[in-house]
Amino acid sequence: MESRRQGGHGAMARRPLHSAQAVDVASASSFRAFEILHLHLDLRAEFGPPGPGPGSRGLSGSVVLELRCLLPEGASELRLDSHSCLEVTAATLRRGQPEDQQPLAETVPFHTQPFSHYGQALCVAFPQPCRPAERLQLELTYRVGEGPGVCWLAPEQTAGKKKPFVYTQGQAVLNRAFFPCFDTPAVKCTYSALIEVPDGFTAVMSASTWEKRGPNKFFFQMCQPIPSYLIALAIGDLASAEVGPRSRVWAEPCLIEAAKEEYNGVIEEFLATGEKLFGPYVWGRYDLLFMPPSFPFGGMENPCLTFITPCLLAGDRSLADVIIHEISHSWFGNLVTNANWGEFWLNEGFTMYAQRRISTILFGAAYTCLEAATGRALLRRHMDVSGEEHPLNKLRVKIEPGVDPDDTYNETPYEKGYCFVSYLAHLVGDQDQFDNFLKAYVDEFKFQSILAEDFLEFYLDYFPELKKKRVDSIPGFEFDRWLNTPGWPPYLPDLSPGDSLMKPAEELAELWVTPEVDMQTIEAVSISTWKTYQLVYFLDKILQKSPLPPGNVKKLGETYPKISNARNAELRLRWGQIVLKNDHQEEFWKVKEFLQSQGKQKYTLPLYQAMMSGSETAQTLAKDIFADTASQLHSNVVNYVQQILVPKGS
Repeated sequence: MESRRQGGHGAMARRPLHSAQAVDVASASSFRAFEILHLHLDLRAEFGPPGPGPGSRGLSGSVVLELRCLLPEGASELRLDSHSCLEVTAATLRRGQPEDQQPLAETVPFHTQPFSHYGQALCVAFPQPCRPAERLQLELTYRVGEGPGVCWLAPEQTAGKKKPFVYTQGQAVLNRAFFPCFDTPAVKCTYSALIEVPDGFTAVMSASTWEKRGPNKFFFQMCQPIPSYLIALAIGDLASAEVGPRSRVWAEPCLIEAAKEEYNGVIEEFLATGEKLFGPYVWGRYDLLFMPPSFPFGGMENPCLTFITPCLLAGDRSLADVIIHEISHSWFGNLVTNANWGEFWLNEGFTMYAQRRISTILFGAAYTCLEAATGRALLRRHMDVSGEEHPLNKLRVKIEPGVDPDDTYNETPYEKGYCFVSYLAHLVGDQDQFDNFLKAYVDEFKFQSILAEDFLEFYLDYFPELKKKRVDSIPGFEFDRWLNTPGWPPYLPDLSPGDSLMKPAEELAELWVTPEVDMQTIEAVSISTWKTYQLVYFLDKILQKSPLPPGNVKKLGETYPKISNARNAELRLRWGQIVLKNDHQEEFWKVKEFLQSQGKQKYTLPLYQAMMSGSETAQTLAKDIFADTASQLHSNVVNYVQQILVPKGS
């Protein structure tokens, strides 16, 4: 199809972005008044007891922000996002054009202002207002100890249990509790960092280059502009191993062999397939850091260095799709970014679509449709629990001032977003043409932050015949309805290629629902060749049909030890849910063991929900496990579990 790139488009100025006018209610900063050109961190890490108090653990040093004033009338103050856990002790301003050899440094006054429960404003006053387009360098001396952005782990929360560990998690609005910044995905900058660590520790960051400087210092540079939430640091007892031409795995020494075994030689194929589909991989390296077991997420797509749960070390390479998801963020999210958190579907819906394109090419349509069907089941469950009309079940979420964007997190941007991108591909009607469009989209908006309007206008201009047909206003499928009406997706992509894997799983699940189980028919079905997602699909069906007739779950577990004794986290989650929904108390210990072994939010919360909606024994179990494991969990997860254990208003 004709693209609007024809006819000397290169000479044309880029269209103005809608996102240039976008507000971000989650930022207290003056990110429209100043352009941020570069950010430099110079920090020393100290491990010790939790603070406050002398010798307590913390990061201390400074952040330097290089800024340019954008206001035609100049500016007399700068507002940054910060947090009450950051103790800022000094602010130094260097002014003047870069050609001034040594711009004079002056100490400038600053104060904080309340903003929300997840952050505050740091206001820096300029003794003389800055001129339009003037460049400034602001250095803030500060320290951070305990807080939501920097996660300190005691030795017992790590895999090796010998040394402490610290990591940062920026998404969505937590990096303001790591360093003062413009904490919004609307703007991007390059960064560098010099990190000093105690003897025997290694620092890694989401950066293009990693360089050891002397015995205890590491220097990092990120050469591409990124939003603040993607700046990430981890420090621990870390080893590394090469697993591909541009990839290595980092992990605690006790996990490095398993990590190498699981990922040696596979990552390059994922990257190369992504490049074929979506254009060049611009980040140089793609490394993986296996986090301690308390890491609350499956993965965090920090550029150059994905932070990943050790739950992916299943020993059978069966959970690779999580890595493919994080790799897909290299184009969707990290390169083209949502301009605010209400547009999170632009990061995640596209990434789900991209992940499933890569998976289709590498593993085939049947397997990918099966994985997509489990995703659709998650969306169905979420909407059943929340109610379809819940305002969070829109693609474009209205985040009210004061609401933490993290509290809006759910399946909708992922799976409903995937359905919308699939619908747009369906309108085009030709996979190659839509793949080419995605490549053009990434190229058009790379290193920028956008809104849905920017994307949809580009789509309609790229496919003029669709624009002529007014596909944006087909009754029932209006783009506006997709974005702004809560509820089930108006269009669902065809997942029937997965039937060859789903039908046998459905039929087998049916056999387990009868009071008198027909073991002869059951044993005739061999599940030894079933891949993880086929087993997951089977268990999801069992869970939907639970509680089963008495004795059936016990028999199910005995028939399939591969499931009931699995080390694979996806299977352990489902088996735990089935055990709880059927009140199969002799296996409650497996739920406890699983929750003691890891703290991933996606596995932890559903099991607590299942325990609290189960028998009294199950509810007691929930309280016992939480008392036992709370110290190992991420603070966000602790809060969410507490809400499940003691519902609001009770």
